[in-house]
Amino acid sequence: MADRQFQRRHSLVLPIVLVTIGAMFLYANWRPAFDPWPILRTYWPLILVFVGLGKMWDATRARQNPDGTARSGGVSLGGTFGTLAFVLVLVVLFWHGRAFTRDRHFSNDWQEEQHSRTVDLQGANSVHVSLETSAGEFNISGGSSHLLDADFKYSDSYGMPRVDYNVDGGVGHLNISQDDTTTHFGRSHNEWNLRLGNDVPLELKVEMGAGRGRLRLRDLPVTRLEMTMGAGQADVDLTGDRKSDLIANMEGGVGQVTIRLPRKVGVVVRASGGIGSISAHGFRHEDDEYTNEAYRKTPATIHLKVEGGIGQISLIEEP
Repeated sequence: MADRQFQRRHSLVLPIVLVTIGAMFLYANWRPAFDPWPILRTYWPLILVFVGLGKMWDATRARQNPDGTARSGGVSLGGTFGTLAFVLVLVVLFWHGRAFTRDRHFSNDWQEEQHSRTVDLQGANSVHVSLETSAGEFNISGGSSHLLDADFKYSDSYGMPRVDYNVDGGVGHLNISQDDTTTHFGRSHNEWNLRLGNDVPLELKVEMGAGRGRLRLRDLPVTRLEMTMGAGQADVDLTGDRKSDLIANMEGGVGQVTIRLPRKVGVVVRASGGIGSISAHGFRHEDDEYTNEAYRKTPATIHLKVEGGIGQISLIEEP
């Protein structure tokens, strides 16, 4: 009887907390707009309340029923239920986060900087464009009267993006990057809005970490696209008329990619690697190859290769 009364109780509080923290980090990588820190900073004492109440319940239960520990397998039920209750409350708070934090002044936790930059062609006949960002959101479109019109909005923890441009032998080299070596906790913001010119052929290389990218490349004279993404979402618009072939290679980690393709330009898509699922309504499918009705019937062709661990790919043909 004494052995069972004083049997060591094992707590599941720490494992549950670790799983919850890991799940939040994973979801924050998947959905960069998800910002749990304002709510956690306000309501974290609840875990002390719930776990404390659970421990009190365990102690009362042990005095009233000495055999209870043996029947529960030595697990601290009160502490476990208290931690689960805290996790449940967090889920509710995150679900209704704006309602709970609307009147709190979390916007002062970080300072937003803004910076604009314009770059001219300087006589280049073609341009290689390289973009590199570790996290955040970037939007690329055409229609600029210059080579580049850029607007940057970023938290001071990221630092100002760097724009370098030079012309060598008629070929321009445009590099946009950000020296970001810090780990970002709490609310942060990093948004790039880039408008490129339509005057000369472009080769575009994009390296993005965790974040969201929107590439509106419709009618832009892009001849080559190299895109590497980590965790996040990407929406790539390759519709419009094409006067020359486009070779596009996309490689990803964990994320979601939507690719919009033209109907009147030939398209062939090859997918390989750890692809999760592919939605390609209206495309012919044979082995790992997807083609549209115009494939091999038009002067220009889009050759698209998708590989890596991308979770979900949607191929959408324009109406």
